[in-house]
Amino acid sequence: MGVAQTRAVVFHSPDDLRLETVSLPEHGAGGLLVRIRACGLCPGEAMDWYMARKAPLVLGHEPVGDVVAAGGAVEGFKPGDRVFVHHHAPCMRCARCRRGDYVHCATWRRSRLIPGGMSEFAVVPPEIVAGDTLLVPPEISDEAATFIEPLATVVKSLRRSRTRPGDRVLVIGLGVMGMLHVMLAGRLGAGLVLGADRVPGRLARARQVGADHVIDVRDEPLAEAVRKATDGDGADVVIVGPGSLEAIQAGFEAAGPGSTLVLFTPTEPATRWPLPVHDAYFREVSVVPSYSCGPDDTREALRHIRGGLPVESLITHRLPLEDALEGYRLVREATDALKVVVRP
Repeated sequence: MGVAQTRAVVFHSPDDLRLETVSLPEHGAGGLLVRIRACGLCPGEAMDWYMARKAPLVLGHEPVGDVVAAGGAVEGFKPGDRVFVHHHAPCMRCARCRRGDYVHCATWRRSRLIPGGMSEFAVVPPEIVAGDTLLVPPEISDEAATFIEPLATVVKSLRRSRTRPGDRVLVIGLGVMGMLHVMLAGRLGAGLVLGADRVPGRLARARQVGADHVIDVRDEPLAEAVRKATDGDGADVVIVGPGSLEAIQAGFEAAGPGSTLVLFTPTEPATRWPLPVHDAYFREVSVVPSYSCGPDDTREALRHIRGGLPVESLITHRLPLEDALEGYRLVREATDALKVVVRP
């Protein structure tokens, strides 16, 4: 079966998102044609500076769908299968892949889901079919499956943070990605999970999903509150969710000796952080960025979801494709919405 066109949400500018009909290429011998069942909205797609340089593009990279047609060279997938599809996949052969640095693989960077997950149909190219497309077990719902990619970025973040059982973990920013960090840190055996934000509803929700202590940064300096909660030590792991100098500096000040500060979100290109080298050296604070995720991370995320991590509890809005523009408005406002899932 061939599908020549699909409806899709196209980003032209932060104030110009359109539901359009776009063309689809043939899926070819090694590719798949997939009908999208559901796709999550990513907070990163609400970073206007980041998206503007890519425009125009079809949004959505957290999809689950049904295989409609498979090329003759495809192994492991057939029409009717329900699949998670990553929007990038590595070659698994180059030097960067052998090191496990999948996001720096040239194939990973150039590969993409066509046209994107916020559409009715999509073509999965051969490198993604081979590298990072997964069968979704029947016991996992479509909505839970939309969390595979975002949870995988959290898997990678906490792996790079070297989080160990008993660690005191501070999560700055309690949007959906912060909540996933709170959930997974607890699952990994953190001794104390702290959550920090300025939105009261998100602070309350963080307690519900596993935070042991929450900090309203409007009420007291973050570092001071963290030291009170950690017997004066500071956090062993700090996850900085917002891509702002204010959040990075506050996280550094809240980090304890021998800790890891994870930069989970990028800043704008011209932003410069004057790293306090003297303090970083004598406190031995490691500053570690964590960008996207690879095939090892998506598989671990699927295992956590299959094992009962209650990701669906984070869904606040469910919308049809026609209302995806409203969904992105909610994500951009970052108040009432945590996870928005669209069903084309």
